[in-house]
Amino acid sequence: MIGLPHLSEGKLLDRARRLQQPVLISANALSRWSRRRGWREWTGWSFRLLGNAAGLHTLCLDSAGFSAMVTYGGYPWTVDDYIRLAAAYSFGWWASLDYCVEHQVAGDRDEVLDRISRTVRANIECRLRGDDEGILDTFMPVIQGRLPSDYERCAEALSLTIERAGLIGVGSMCRRPIHGPEGLMAVVDHLDRVLPRLTRLHLFGVKGEALPYLSAFRHRVASIDSQAYGVAARTAARRHNLAKTDAVVADHMEYWVHTQHARLRQPQRQLPIQPPTPDTGPPDDPWEAAIAEARQQIRELIESGDLLGPVL
Repeated sequence: MIGLPHLSEGKLLDRARRLQQPVLISANALSRWSRRRGWREWTGWSFRLLGNAAGLHTLCLDSAGFSAMVTYGGYPWTVDDYIRLAAAYSFGWWASLDYCVEHQVAGDRDEVLDRISRTVRANIECRLRGDDEGILDTFMPVIQGRLPSDYERCAEALSLTIERAGLIGVGSMCRRPIHGPEGLMAVVDHLDRVLPRLTRLHLFGVKGEALPYLSAFRHRVASIDSQAYGVAARTAARRHNLAKTDAVVADHMEYWVHTQHARLRQPQRQLPIQPPTPDTGPPDDPWEAAIAEARQQIRELIESGDLLGPVL
């Protein structure tokens, strides 16, 4: 899937129509902002841009979790705001709000676990509101984690939602190495062994060089997305002292698409089995153990919805 940075009419959108690849757009790309009060403030969605999606193969919606966390420190919009956007167009699928756990966002193990619990609750809220709006049939749950076992825990907490959806998104992938006990392939292999047989995966932001390794999981991986061509376009424009125009980006996008198809035709590659990273046990210090238990109880309250407050 092509990750598009915007839906404005121009050479980039025209090229996406011609390539007829499925397209993923971020909620952030459809946001409106204002500085009327002296600071940058989110003011709603540019619904009119969705009219430009005519002629695309398929358009899907991402919640912009990583961008929101890194740029704004959290989602500028509420669940209800996001559901209004998801209901404004016949998206191929729309992804749940989620709380990414990349190292830039979650600095320690407790923060990773906290964000997994918030992801569970966000999925539940999106499912409930999506059902109210009549768009549950295109809802894609999203699971999060740092270790392969984290994703399993998240999936178990959402088991009924996942079984109904059939397709789930796997977050915190774009900055993850292919190899290693916490690498992309370790996560996919683990999920392949623990998920229901018919559940398929969308992998957010996967590097193109991973495709020959993912070939072994064609039965499990439905799709991947990337906007890596934009980085290549910016680098090339700087090198040649050119403006990064939509025409330049469109050429890089088309080259990227052809490169990914070529990688899919490469012989399948396999990695050696990686021993899993063991979970750390409870702290030896009684005070630290009590704190750890309290945090776990709070996470359970967040997931159940019994904890009042601004979870999202």
